[in-house]
Formats: sequence, structure tokens, C-alpha cells
Amino acid sequence: MRFEISKVLDAIEGRVCTDPSLARAVLDLAEVIRYQDLDGGRPANLLRLGMVIDALSRQLEEDSVPVYAVVHRALLSDADLTSNERMVVRRWADDGLVEVLDNPGDRMLEVADLLGLPVLTRGRLDGLRGRYPWVAEQPGRVVAPVPGQGGPAFVAHVGNGTTPVEGTPSPVGAQLLARKWRCPESGCALFGGGGGGGAFADLAAVDRAPAGQPPPTLRNGVPTCPRHGARLGDAGPRPRTQVLAVSVGGMVRRRFVLSADEPVLVGRAPEQAGGITLGQWLNDEARRWISRSHVQFELRAGEVVVTDVSTNGSGIRPGGSMDEADRLPLNPRQSRILDGGDMVELYPGVQVGRPGELASGAPITPASVMAEAPTMAMRLPNN
Repeated sequence: MRFEISKVLDAIEGRVCTDPSLARAVLDLAEVIRYQDLDGGRPANLLRLGMVIDALSRQLEEDSVPVYAVVHRALLSDADLTSNERMVVRRWADDGLVEVLDNPGDRMLEVADLLGLPVLTRGRLDGLRGRYPWVAEQPGRVVAPVPGQGGPAFVAHVGNGTTPVEGTPSPVGAQLLARKWRCPESGCALFGGGGGGGAFADLAAVDRAPAGQPPPTLRNGVPTCPRHGARLGDAGPRPRTQVLAVSVGGMVRRRFVLSADEPVLVGRAPEQAGGITLGQWLNDEARRWISRSHVQFELRAGEVVVTDVSTNGSGIRPGGSMDEADRLPLNPRQSRILDGGDMVELYPGVQVGRPGELASGAPITPASVMAEAPTMAMRLPNN
């Protein structure tokens, strides 16, 4: 059972991030792990985060949906969690996958405001509506995870919606995300070079690129490191980025960030660091057709350029058209600038493009991070 729980926690780890381009919602981890009514189990359980992430994936109809988790530092030593769960949260903190704060305050809403993210919370936010008017004005912007048939569901704080709704990033957020920031604290996992300097720093998997930095917190209008409370230094303009997504079988399987300073390879199993691996979602025929590294994406002067680096070639779906008469061949070693709605087709049913262009109208069931969770694990006492 311990092995199964570890596999689930590893799967959940792949769905937490502080990258403003990839996070789809923001939540308070200390709150979510105490949603005891979701499973009727022990007072606090880290697996409940996986249940809420699964619910978000179902509502957004996407695989691999990440959340931005704000964490009270006290959670790192919370006796209601198991020793293994505490170790996992500390590792996430040292990797910069979650944002650890001595006093989170309204940081969850600040992140949502700066990035335009929906908020997943049951908390009462009446006292914060003056600072964040959208809390009361935008239906679906704040939703509460509640027990539902077949798993958690969402109920909007405002309106009758059940789906978390993204807003528009604030102008201040856009200004902050246009710059790179540097924390004076050595080894800062959020605004340093990766690895937080904690007990698990030597295991840290995050070598944070500037494009993936979270938004600073503002204290008296000054960009500040939320974890260390130190004033951040301006390290220059942030590289331009573009979010792309991979769709296999009509479902968006994952999103990735393309930045101006580094190309990204997509294929069956790219060997280069940062490559997007598709093999786990492909059938046998697709695996035979798609090369290990099949296409390369670059961001040049704000334009997305795709180059076929495969053996068999690819295709372009102009404007997202699925009409075969419109499909354009992309031969090996050939490059093309993608217009707004264009999709790159590596194989029938395997496309890469901007997320909004890849949405499918068919009902889909995203993969669950809780697929291998033993039911009894939710009820076992702490150890």
C-alpha cells in the first residue's frame, strides 16, 4: 500500500507548479487537505489534493492540469499528516513547485488577481471584495470544491456555475511578468537558479528558467519574494513565451511553454532535456510513424516556427481545419511559421497548437492522478 500511495503522490507532484503560464487554478493546500467530507477519512490527507485536481481536469476536460498551491509553512510540520506526506510537501517546497509562506494572508487571491486564475476555496472572502472586486462580480471565478457523485465537484461562490472560469490578468500582473526577478536569498527556489536550500535541495528537480518564475508579491508597491520577504532585484526583461498544447485522440494531454531563448522538441521520446514525450499516449501505429524527435518549435520575434525533424514528415492544419483538402504537407527538414489557429499534425489524431484551437466537442475523461490510490489509504491513521 505504501508503494501505491507513493506512486499517487508522484502523480500529484506532476500537477503542482508555480509557472504562471501553466497553472490553471490557485488554492490553499492547508485548506484542501482538510476537506474531510470528500472521503470521510482522517483529519488531513495530502491525497485530497489529487481528488481536487482530478475534479478540475474533468471540468476543464484536459489531462495534466496543474494547480498553483500556496502553503502555510506550518504545514511542513503538521502532525495530522503522515511523515511521508510531510516529506513530500517539503520536497515540493525545495523544488519550488509550491509557494511556502509564513503567513499566506490573501496571497491566494493576489496570485489569482495577477494571473487571472480561478480560485478553489470554501473560505468566505467577503472582507476582500473591496481589494478584489472580481470575487463578487465574476461568476465562476471563485468556486468551492464539494462532495459530488463520482468525486468532488465545484459550486461557484457567485452565480450558478460549476466550472472554474479564468479571468483577465491584471495590468500590474502583466508588468511584473514582463521582467525577470532575483531574490537576494541564496538558493531561493522561486527567484533563484533552482533548489531551495532545504533538506531536500540536493534532490531538487527544478532548474527554474526565468519564464517560469511566479509573480512576485507586492509590499507597498515593491516586488518582493513571497517566501523570504526580501525585496527582489530586477534582472532585465523576461523572454517572450507562447503556450502550446498537445492533443491526442481529441483530448488535450498537456500544455508546454515555448520561450524565445530555447526551442522545444516534440516526439515519441525526445532525448534532449525539456522535450515533450508523446509515447505514453500513442497507439502502435502512431508509435511506428512518429519519430523520437519529430518536430521542433521555436519562438522567433514573437512568431511560432515549426521544423520537421522526423523521418516520415508531418502536416499543417491551417486555421485548425480538419478538411483533408486544406491539409498542407510539412516534409522532413522543412520549416513553417504558424498562423494563430494553425495546428501541426504529427499523425492523424496527434496535433500540437495553441490550447484554444485544440478543444474537442466530444465528451472526454481525463486520466486520474488517483487511479492507483488504495481506498483504505484515505482512512488510515497517521504514522
